[in-house]
Amino acid sequence: MNWEPYIIGIAGGSASGKTSFLKDLKDKMPKGSVCIISQDNYYKPIEEQQTDENGEVNFDLPDSIDRNHFYDDLKKLRQGDTIKIKEYTFNNKDKQPGHLLVKSAPVIVMEGLFIFHYEEIKKALDLRIYIDAHESVKLERRIKRDSQERGYPEKTVRYQWDNHVMPSYKKFLRPYRDDCHIIITNNSRYTKGLEVLTNHLTLQLPEEYSDRFIEKKINVVS
Repeated sequence: MNWEPYIIGIAGGSASGKTSFLKDLKDKMPKGSVCIISQDNYYKPIEEQQTDENGEVNFDLPDSIDRNHFYDDLKKLRQGDTIKIKEYTFNNKDKQPGHLLVKSAPVIVMEGLFIFHYEEIKKALDLRIYIDAHESVKLERRIKRDSQERGYPEKTVRYQWDNHVMPSYKKFLRPYRDDCHIIITNNSRYTKGLEVLTNHLTLQLPEEYSDRFIEKKINVVS
């Protein structure tokens, strides 16, 4: 590896659109130029999670994540290594977890709710990005997503939202918003924000990847 990875962090409240944004970002960048490491795949086992006063598991706390493993894998990627992660299935008994191989790349993306709260990760970031959206928009998206993808009834989603998601968001995520370099609003679309970030990241790429990006743009225009 003859280049130093450029490390960016992307955070935002639950259902702000981080997953879709990252998929589109990776699709627009040259193949192999971006790798993504998601906080979701570092949840501790359910028996190690904290419960609230009603005995319900609270997954929306910084301690719910295996923070040391998360950071160790970032260090490995920064050194050019490939990491292997067990996929997190959000305790869906009908889904068999697989293993994800993540190869290092010129751009390393750290994604998750607490990446700015974890000081060791925040310090490692070259660029901090915040995906923002109105609370009502995020709640509507979360109800739809958790019903379709995770099999949660709306009552459960609303309970988690009121008692876990929003209190955690206000304490561990929202305070870092104004300290970010780029804030992208995603109430309906993020097209312009994605374009700005894509153009910026291409300037950080080694020459061989930059050439691929130029070729890709030419092919799209043609």
